[in-house]
Amino acid sequence: MFVGDSFTVGSGPVPRWHAYATEAARLLGWQPIVAGAGGTGYLSEGRVGRTFQQSFEAELAWRPAPDVLVISGGHNDCRWSSPKVRRAATTLLQDARATWPRAEVVMVGPIWMGRAPAKAYRVRDVLAEVAERQAVPFLDPMRERWTAGGKAEMTLPDGVHPTHAGHVRLGTWLAGALSRLPHQGP
Repeated sequence: MFVGDSFTVGSGPVPRWHAYATEAARLLGWQPIVAGAGGTGYLSEGRVGRTFQQSFEAELAWRPAPDVLVISGGHNDCRWSSPKVRRAATTLLQDARATWPRAEVVMVGPIWMGRAPAKAYRVRDVLAEVAERQAVPFLDPMRERWTAGGKAEMTLPDGVHPTHAGHVRLGTWLAGALSRLPHQGP
C-alpha cells in the first residue's frame, strides 16, 4: 500500500495507474493500493481537505494488513515548522504500526524533479530523523538527478510534476530501492 501526494497518486495527464507508485509495484509484482491526493502531506490538506494521516485512516486502515506500506511525501509540507512535521510524521508511523504490527513500513522523502529549495531539505531531514527514530527505512529521492537527459522530458509544463517518463523513472528507482531493503515484499 502507498499513501502520498500528487507524485504518488498521479497528476495532470498522468493517471493513478501510471503514477510512480503503481509503476514500482508493477515492477515488483505487487498489487498496489494507493491512497492520498494532490496537495496533501503530513500537515497539508490540499484541495481534498485531508492530510496523509486522514487519507491513511479513510482509505487504508480498515483494510487487511499489507506486506509493505510506503508513506511518500513531504513536498507540500515546506510551509510548516519542523517540529509540526516531526509530530505529524511520528503519529502517522505509530498509527500505521499499531494498525498493522507485522507490515513493513518505508518512508520516501519529498520528491523534487529539479533543484529543491532549502526548506525542502529541512522537511527531508526531519522526515529522515523520524524514520531513524522509528527504525523505518528512509528513501531519499532528493539525492537523485531526475532531470538528467532534459527537464522537459521528465516534468510537465508546470515544472514540478513528472511526465509519464518521469513517473517511469521514479518507479524504477523506487522498485530498485525497495528490492534492496531486507525483508521487503511477499
